Amino acid sequence: MLTVTSVNVNGLRAAAKKGFVEWLSATEADVLCLQEVRAEPGQLPERIRTPEGWSVVHAPAAAKGRAGVSLYTRREPDRVRIGFGSAEFDTAGRYVEADLPGLTVASLYLPSGEVGTERQDEKYRFMAEFAAHLEELRERAAADGREVLVCGDWNIAHQPADLRNWRGNAKSSGFLPEEREWLTSVFDPGAVGYVDVVRALHPDTEGPYSWWSYRGRAFDNDTGWRIDYQVATPGLAGQAVKGWVERAATHGERWSDHAPVTVVYDR
Repeated sequence: MLTVTSVNVNGLRAAAKKGFVEWLSATEADVLCLQEVRAEPGQLPERIRTPEGWSVVHAPAAAKGRAGVSLYTRREPDRVRIGFGSAEFDTAGRYVEADLPGLTVASLYLPSGEVGTERQDEKYRFMAEFAAHLEELRERAAADGREVLVCGDWNIAHQPADLRNWRGNAKSSGFLPEEREWLTSVFDPGAVGYVDVVRALHPDTEGPYSWWSYRGRAFDNDTGWRIDYQVATPGLAGQAVKGWVERAATHGERWSDHAPVTVVYDR
């Protein structure tokens, strides 16, 4: 069995003070993908920078205090790659991948965007380049007899079942028609050709949501978004036996505005 967890930590130093350290010591995950780390490795306490029992690679953003992704694996990877060959985004702390036996696994932090601003244009540029990388990665892995798993904060809710207030967010970044169509192409067997693993395991479920605003009572009312995905090649997706969101019991026990998304694969 292979257990993989992905979570946007909303600042790893802050999360470490609010319960991440205890969560990390208790998790049974074999692979852990973090997003929005927002720290240089040297700024992280050793117990989360290089915790015992883990091989870790951090990919901070060139812009200090922004983005940042990390990969924690129980065994040392055969190969690690930071970025996906993009002149614009490879130093932005948004992508890191590692090769394990028979599997390439990656941590992704896709830009969030903001309608009518350069941030949304940046998001579209990232999406265009990243789709090409996903296709190339899938083809290269298939030639090597490998599977691919891209975990992370994709910052797009794909369908109405993926956010509570979908009508009120029809013109919001994260649920725009162009973004949703792009994600449909990622999940289209005739296009990019990946599988949304948790949705495949829970086809008729509202959510399960993975992000709730800190404003108001969004968490208490479960007014959330499902924007954190494990996206796999079909062979690996077919090996998924269980997937869930590790939702905190109470608002006060949260150490991020996102919750970990965990999937168990029968490898």
